[in-house]
Amino acid sequence: MAVSRLPPAALSLKQFIQRQKVLGIYRNMLRTIRQVPDEADRKYLADWARDEFKRNKNATNQDAIRMMITQANNHLEELQKSLALARS
Repeated sequence: MAVSRLPPAALSLKQFIQRQKVLGIYRNMLRTIRQVPDEADRKYLADWARDEFKRNKNATNQDAIRMMITQANNHLEELQKSLALARS
């Protein structure tokens, strides 16, 4: 039997791709939040995003993670739409 060189905590390909999606959403969220004009709102949103991602960082259920990714994308789109309307 072949011995795996991967450490026991190595991610599967599916988990790796999902992790990259989550990190991308997080980065986009923070980039979008930096465009919020009011400093207090910006701080509130950044703290909220950070807390939400930290709270769910140990999630392992794939269905729950997919649902959270969808929700995060929805929140990001809403924020981007609100900022676009505010600029108009």
